[in-house]
Amino acid sequence: MLAIAILSVCLSTTSAYSTEEPLLYDHFPDGFLWGTATAAFQIEGAWDEDGKSASVWDTFSADPSNIADGSNGKVACDSYHKYPEDVEIMKTLGLNSYRFSISWPRILPAGVGEVNQAGVQYYHHLIDALLAADIQPVVTLYHWDLPQVLQDQGGWLNASSADWFNDYAKICFQEFGSDVKLWITFNEPYMVARDGYGTGYHAPGLQGLGTLTYIAAHNMIRAHARAYRLYQELFAAGQGGQVGITLNFHWAEPQDPNDPGCLEAAETYKQFYIGWFGHPILKDGKYPPVMREKVDAKSEAQGFPASRLPTFTPEEETMIAGSSDFIGLNFYTCELVYPEDGDINIVSYDEDDDLVNYQDPDWYGSGSVWLKVTPWALRATLSWLMTEYPGVDLYISENGVSDNLGNLDDLPRVYYYKHYLNQLLKSAVIDKAPVRGYFAWSIMDNYEWSAGYTEKFGLAAVNMTDPGRKRTIKQSGYFYSKVVRENGFVESGSPCSNGY
Repeated sequence: MLAIAILSVCLSTTSAYSTEEPLLYDHFPDGFLWGTATAAFQIEGAWDEDGKSASVWDTFSADPSNIADGSNGKVACDSYHKYPEDVEIMKTLGLNSYRFSISWPRILPAGVGEVNQAGVQYYHHLIDALLAADIQPVVTLYHWDLPQVLQDQGGWLNASSADWFNDYAKICFQEFGSDVKLWITFNEPYMVARDGYGTGYHAPGLQGLGTLTYIAAHNMIRAHARAYRLYQELFAAGQGGQVGITLNFHWAEPQDPNDPGCLEAAETYKQFYIGWFGHPILKDGKYPPVMREKVDAKSEAQGFPASRLPTFTPEEETMIAGSSDFIGLNFYTCELVYPEDGDINIVSYDEDDDLVNYQDPDWYGSGSVWLKVTPWALRATLSWLMTEYPGVDLYISENGVSDNLGNLDDLPRVYYYKHYLNQLLKSAVIDKAPVRGYFAWSIMDNYEWSAGYTEKFGLAAVNMTDPGRKRTIKQSGYFYSKVVRENGFVESGSPCSNGY
């Protein structure tokens, strides 16, 4: 009854946002990057070919009970063999950039030490194909596929993981840095820490939401900063590139915008989510004060000898502060937030922030239970980031929507891209947000982690029952291509026209 009562109050509250807004017709800045994004494990396949070793996701998905449809990524989209077709799709859509990740166990099968030249050559061939098509490569070093041999040594719970990552990053900078000018160290460390080491929903499947989660995040932040400083010291002058990090975030809208408690809870949510990483990296090398205060106090009350939230050394604080040239933002959806004291008897990140977040059931849904369609929240997020981290360039490193069928006439996805991209345009033109590029998730349907092949995000469909993994561009792909071609929105034609 309490939950029902709360929900009725939530839904009756006057909102400070509009779910539908008129479109702005204008153009993005010259030089804007238009691309799509993928991750190695989700598309490459070839899981044990040419010297590659197993990743934590190879191990995790080998147990069918971990994946919604019992599938695995052994073949996936077979992009290890079919990358020329992927590049051809990008050319057809008129894209000028492509964000992909390098598979750590393909480069270093032992995690450290001897380099696998076959793996290195694969990425050289991919990068060469992109450059030949006038498509700029944007490379993510870590998109969740830690070598299993390193997980066997504790993975991101091991403080030496920063050393491992530094060695791996150095090899990638040396091998590919002459052609790659935008590097992303980590993709969504929040998700690795929360679901890989907290809920166990993702690889490596460990459960420690109020303990292990904080340790894994701590070591990833250390690893990121080490790699950033390495690039600045050894490669920046000669290669002229930039290094950043990609952080995911759901916008936090106060349940009642007129209630100071809800406003404070929304800000706390932001700091516990994106601020967990953004504050130390882009500000002062320390965790957000509200996070420090709450976790420290609860740890003491729960009888822990020290805070469950680790502390950086003074030397680490100096290394971490200011260790990113840009923010990559992975953005999909929004939450409504109100304050509620967490249960002190439960040791959990979810109880540490003293708030409740939920989504309005009236918002349009998708093929993913967590993804509601809230385009206005993208502009709100960018406005907040401009204020919170001033002077930092922004890239939308992922944005997209899922369905479960994979239809080619995917009009809900067209709607999603139309309205999210238009909110991005308003951010760039009206708010003067320093947004430099946009990467749609994803170029094609692929292996969607624990959801397997049940959730489809692609601008192109992939026939997973066809050994050739035939790709077919969807209507959303052609719509996106039109926005790219016009570098914005031009008031012409029917909004329902297929003549993209």
